[in-house]
Amino acid sequence: MTDLRIVLGDQLSLDLSALDGIDPDRDVIVMMEVAEESTHVRHHKQKIVLILSAMRHFAHSLEQGGFRVDYVRLEDPENTGHFTTEVQRAVARHRPGRIVVTEPSEWRVQEMVGGWGDVLGVPVEIRVDRRPFASRARFAAWARGRRVWRMEHFYREMRREHGLLMEDGQPAGGEWNYDRANRKRLPADAALPGRRRFLPDETTREVMRLVEERFPDHFGDLEEFGWPVTRAEAMAALDDFIAHGLPNFGDYQDAMQAGAPFLYHSLLAPALNLGLLSAVEVCRAAEAAWRSGAAPLNAVEGFVRQILGWREYVRGVYWTLMPGYAAGNALSASRNIPRFYWTGQTNMRCLREAIGSTQRYAYSHHIQRLMVTGNFALLAGIAPRQIERWYLAVYADAFEWAEMPNTLGMATFADGGQVASKPYAASGAYISRMSDFCEGCSYDVRQKTGPEACPFNYLYWAFLIRHQDRLKDNPRLTMPYRALAGWSSHRKRVTVAEADQFLDELDQDNSQT
Repeated sequence: MTDLRIVLGDQLSLDLSALDGIDPDRDVIVMMEVAEESTHVRHHKQKIVLILSAMRHFAHSLEQGGFRVDYVRLEDPENTGHFTTEVQRAVARHRPGRIVVTEPSEWRVQEMVGGWGDVLGVPVEIRVDRRPFASRARFAAWARGRRVWRMEHFYREMRREHGLLMEDGQPAGGEWNYDRANRKRLPADAALPGRRRFLPDETTREVMRLVEERFPDHFGDLEEFGWPVTRAEAMAALDDFIAHGLPNFGDYQDAMQAGAPFLYHSLLAPALNLGLLSAVEVCRAAEAAWRSGAAPLNAVEGFVRQILGWREYVRGVYWTLMPGYAAGNALSASRNIPRFYWTGQTNMRCLREAIGSTQRYAYSHHIQRLMVTGNFALLAGIAPRQIERWYLAVYADAFEWAEMPNTLGMATFADGGQVASKPYAASGAYISRMSDFCEGCSYDVRQKTGPEACPFNYLYWAFLIRHQDRLKDNPRLTMPYRALAGWSSHRKRVTVAEADQFLDELDQDNSQT
């Protein structure tokens, strides 16, 4: 009897567990483009193009490999726009004996799939996704009984377990973490590599036309689309990063420069999160570059830590703590997201740069997300759910399992310290130190107060004052609270009043839209 093998849009891997044991002559692979996946948040146009084009290319490769593929396009007039009803239609077409699917990456979709058996009247087999280094059960076993979950502890265990960057049972070079070597400002005369981008082929151009027609009001531009949409392109992107980005990635991974959104970053997260690349092969390629002498250890360890450490860790946090995790708001933040997050029109150059590159490329690198847009959201008290939905919408690599813990845990401290040991709050001094964004800005980063002062300066101190009762005993905030202890009550009131005035003006700007 026929099996329906369901392949979701972020499961574009030939070694997907849902395809294990498939009979090409009997079974049918079902792939669906459904409107709800493009509109449950208003995704960036490039993100929609990326996913739909990659799906269409993957379906074609399956057909070329001799598999039967039932592919439902977004523009199909019979398309109902929803996963469950599309699977119902597929069941009616093929009368299968069972449905086989790999566990979805998102809680919302997992809940749908978990109800298919009752709705469809057909047995549903949900298989473990073996593509990550750590299964959900593996992370839950690590987390069980621990008072705090720290990525560094999990990362070291994963290094040992998978033998990555290990020598005779010890970390390569004698250290687990070379982060202290990876905080350099980019030199003014740095020769940045030209990064590999991919011209849209006819399939991608067809999807671009469709997206412009169906989602004209969604955020973002399509002119700069250059993401890999096939396995071959993803492998070429990996090779490009290993050769041209990785050697300097470690030193400058925290640096920012106006007009240079990519720097030495890998740009591989979209391909990884779609399944065009595997985390294992990416980490092994980086390790091979170190062993061959093509890249220094601090760069390779820093990159591997992002994949084997951080990426795996946030996936575990997400699946262990959902669905309640999504509602976290430890600091009771409630302000509406400012309009400039959607327009990029702000006098703060750092935010204008980060949001501008987001609009053009559906991308900004992790420090821009954490220490510019995220830092502002934290200091301004933007409601966590609003900023979390923004991140999910605007970035090509933003899938909820990865994006939500980064937003609620790192950027906004909304989970109260489950992920991060302290709020990642910073004044304008950090942005000035790690970028050239402050040059030519309408505000003066050297001024702490007054109409020309960088808003990050007084917002930072006002944030610490407002949350002093909760945060003052955090050992990683000892220094700023020691400084605050020397402030007069008058100075504190003036600082908070200045921050309030700035934020009230943002609220007024929002109310005029």
